[in-house]
Amino acid sequence: MAVNRDPILKRCRALDLSPAVLGYDKKSNRNPNGNKRKKESEYASQLKEKQKLKFIYGVLERQFYHYYELATKEEGIAGENLIRLLESRLDNVVFRMGMACTRREARQLVSHGHFCVNGKRVDIPSYRVKVGDVISLSENSKKSKKFEQIAEVAGGRVTPLWLEVNKEAGTAKVLRQFQREELDYDIAEHLIIELYSK
Repeated sequence: MAVNRDPILKRCRALDLSPAVLGYDKKSNRNPNGNKRKKESEYASQLKEKQKLKFIYGVLERQFYHYYELATKEEGIAGENLIRLLESRLDNVVFRMGMACTRREARQLVSHGHFCVNGKRVDIPSYRVKVGDVISLSENSKKSKKFEQIAEVAGGRVTPLWLEVNKEAGTAKVLRQFQREELDYDIAEHLIIELYSK
């Protein structure tokens, strides 16, 4: 399995992205405008948006292209469909629940089998949750001190309106599909669609 080992803060700086989007509190004190060219080409801006979205959700190229193909086949705007598919990943839902500090940590926790979907253990981070699904912490994991520590760190995170979270029980229910307006970072998803459709 391929693993993305890019340094987080360095990558955030290159993509003009706040580390807080990824769940990190660290700040970089380097000059943010240090290595910028005066004018960015159309291709460069399209590529930057694609790299930003891949980096936020921890998805590599092959899987990301597969999401693009699914998004273009669905009804509606392809860019919004792409973000909705990425938001419906189980590792992202665990992060949004506040059961992991970062999406990388959420991916690891899911792959170690700490979470159940509708009572069945799921260890696939890319598993797509649907409306009505209940995501819960497995019984053995509820006793773990790790999740008490995570609750202290990630407890203040705002949960999205499309999730109904019960932090005491360690469960969340998907109430509806994610809406584009609820996104907490800036992305020009239409540029990604333009890049792939060339």
